[in-house]
Amino acid sequence: MAVLEIVKFPDPGLRLKAKPVQTFDKSLQKLIDDMFETLRAAPGVGLAAPQIGQSLRLVVVEYADEEKEDAKPKTYVLINPEIIKTSKETVMATEACLSLPNLAGNVERHESITVKAKNRYGQPMKITVKGWLARIFQHEIDHLNGVLYIDRATNMYELTDEEMAEIKD
Repeated sequence: MAVLEIVKFPDPGLRLKAKPVQTFDKSLQKLIDDMFETLRAAPGVGLAAPQIGQSLRLVVVEYADEEKEDAKPKTYVLINPEIIKTSKETVMATEACLSLPNLAGNVERHESITVKAKNRYGQPMKITVKGWLARIFQHEIDHLNGVLYIDRATNMYELTDEEMAEIKD
């Protein structure tokens, strides 16, 4: 596995709509593994393929539910994800991004969403998530559409390195 370079704003690739994944082969599996390695090294909780210079509709997430004591992080691979249902309820919270280091802003997101996607092996899946995990999924799926959290944010501000490590992507 390899740690890949994370593309930083204002790289124009971050503003493009990513292409659907067509082939589920060994090179895709390696890319997914490398993305998890990159995510952990950053560190962050989510990473979209455009953030590593790949125009693919691919997202990896590793997140431990903070509400559950001693919760182990769960990994998620979303290929060609599509949000098919959103809650009426929205929540405002602080977001940051690995592609925009040392910045944060308040972003309103749906409290829960249902996503249709394929897993890393090309099998269809549907998942409903809520809370912070729903926020992570929405943030990363935005990346696949060339949308950055700064497009939705209010009250942008700079972070120290310590604050950035607390928020993560």
